[in-house]
Amino acid sequence: MRPKAVSTNPPNVSDNPDKRSYAVGGEKLSAPSSAPGLYLVATPIGNLGDITLRALETLAGVDVIACEDTRITRRLTERYAITAQLKPYHEHNAAEMRPKILERLAQGAAIALVSDAGTPLISDPGFKLVREACAAGHRVTALPGPSSVLAALSVAALPTDRFFFEGFLPPKQAARRTRLTELSRLDATLVLFESGSRVQDTLADLAAIMGGRSAAVCREMTKLHEEISRGTLADLAQSADTLETRGEFVLVIGPTPEGAQAMTADEIDALLRDRLKRDSVKDAVAHAVEVSGRPRREIYARALELAKDKHGES
Repeated sequence: MRPKAVSTNPPNVSDNPDKRSYAVGGEKLSAPSSAPGLYLVATPIGNLGDITLRALETLAGVDVIACEDTRITRRLTERYAITAQLKPYHEHNAAEMRPKILERLAQGAAIALVSDAGTPLISDPGFKLVREACAAGHRVTALPGPSSVLAALSVAALPTDRFFFEGFLPPKQAARRTRLTELSRLDATLVLFESGSRVQDTLADLAAIMGGRSAAVCREMTKLHEEISRGTLADLAQSADTLETRGEFVLVIGPTPEGAQAMTADEIDALLRDRLKRDSVKDAVAHAVEVSGRPRREIYARALELAKDKHGES
């Protein structure tokens, strides 16, 4: 009887179902088992093609993928034929799931943490898990990639040398305006997240408090219906009623115009007095806000006082 031939070539991934793998462009690729530890993996913010090869290899190589919504993450894993186990980890179950994840890490498991979109921990749950994993001495590795914050900053055509990420503002107007007033004092480009149901109200509040600043409204970043609108906050708020509100928004607000900080209260008064001689209060305020970069509410109140004094003198 002839002996069976022994192949010197490594087995094909499809011949070994226990071997971890992922697929790109119809080609199946093997993935080594990830070393024990917690992996923070950035995932696409819209277009599923925006993922790194390292991220795919890691997602295929870990024992568990902890994700906000298994339905959303499953779209990604199915797209790339990744079969790793999915476990939900979100703000509502974090207190219950965190000890279980830490226990698995202590047992030598490799676990990936992903958000529904973008980089984990950026306006998403995960901070406490990372803190406790580090405290316990587990390896924590970041796999950089998509981020709606950086994507919006790159296309906003606004200064990027210094920026402040606020995330979501308070939903109620009074609290929202209070927070915006605090943010208006920062000498930096601001980045905000907002829902479609509140974006028009938020733009109105931004215009009232930071009216003269340039801004960009970024909708559905990287998706089929991506849309970027640029202009002053006053202009964007004025046209907000025509804005398509379906989808997710990133608002980028530029810093106070150069030289605005140098304008004193007396200089603003002089500017308003000059404009009020020939313009309406509304037009005088719009000009003063644009030139000074000061909040519209502040300029409007001062303009009313000056207009009242002017009528009293006459």
